[in-house]
Amino acid sequence: MATTVEPLSGECETFPADVALVMSALEAGETLSNRRNGRRQRYRVLATLRLFSDTATAPPWLLYTRDVNGRGLGFVTAHRLPLGYGGVIELPGPLGEPLTIHCTLLRCREAAPGWFEGSVYFNREQPKFAAE
Repeated sequence: MATTVEPLSGECETFPADVALVMSALEAGETLSNRRNGRRQRYRVLATLRLFSDTATAPPWLLYTRDVNGRGLGFVTAHRLPLGYGGVIELPGPLGEPLTIHCTLLRCREAAPGWFEGSVYFNREQPKFAAE
């Protein structure tokens, strides 16, 4: 289950209403059944993902992050993304600093019509997001 922490610098105060609705439904479902390993903390920022398989001119994928720990990040997106693909995620860090992290797409499944929930695995542990 995701733990709740105080908002971090750079964290989005609001997401679009449809994104907030999908996240709320996902969080309600997590109280009933949690399949995740490890503790995650709530982390709501906009991120972009560039997959190594994307063409050089393709725009990055927009992700709305849900939660994070030192090994990975959960997100919601309007795109079905290919599982197992590697890439680079860019997002603001806990202090608002820009971060670029190599990652692998672990999950991306439909959560609601037109919305997908997923997760990426960081290829190297990220101490900035490790639980205290």
